[in-house]
Amino acid sequence: MAENKKKRCNMCTQQLPIKLSTPVVILADGDFPHHAASLEILRRAATIVCCDGAVEKLIRYGRRPDHIVGDMDTLSPALQQEFATILHPSADQETNDLTKAVHFCANCGCEAVHILGATGGREDHSIANIALLTDYTALLRVEMITDNGVFMPVTESTSFKSYPGEKISIFCLTPTTQIITEGLKYPTDKVIFDSWWKGTLNESTGNTFRLNFNAGKVIVYKAF
Repeated sequence: MAENKKKRCNMCTQQLPIKLSTPVVILADGDFPHHAASLEILRRAATIVCCDGAVEKLIRYGRRPDHIVGDMDTLSPALQQEFATILHPSADQETNDLTKAVHFCANCGCEAVHILGATGGREDHSIANIALLTDYTALLRVEMITDNGVFMPVTESTSFKSYPGEKISIFCLTPTTQIITEGLKYPTDKVIFDSWWKGTLNESTGNTFRLNFNAGKVIVYKAF
């Protein structure tokens, strides 16, 4: 993992690396967070990397972005001029703005980010953003927080803090992966993950639970 975090891309036109104070939040252009847990993460952020479409939402909330990443197609000329010194434009149409923001943070040496505002609005955008989480694990640690819960990508056996009755769902993007669970109400050792719904609507039975598997692309969802 340490070696993977050193991967670099050429998405940003400004000279890198730029040191980002932690904790770092990426704000995407979905629904602006409203849940107390999401807003607390935003409030505590030392650095906010904003996708260009989310800039006006952040300003209305009362915060200003520290960096703006994207193709700048939804950022007004006035805001582009106002924030000219923190713009990191990319015309790459093979990646979405959230991916551009994640790569920007990785290029700056960031080891962990929280993603807010990545769901809501168009459902296809939400599904794509969630599915991309496992790709980001090669660059840094990442969690996606919504107003309903937290998505956490894992690519190897992992333990999670929990509490009895916590609602848990497992999404496996690699159907050949076999996952043996500990501490969940419904075991998954006989589950063939050939559809996204399989592994959903589970429940923690204690203060921790664990997923055991050799390799794969897995996303764990913990509901608030």
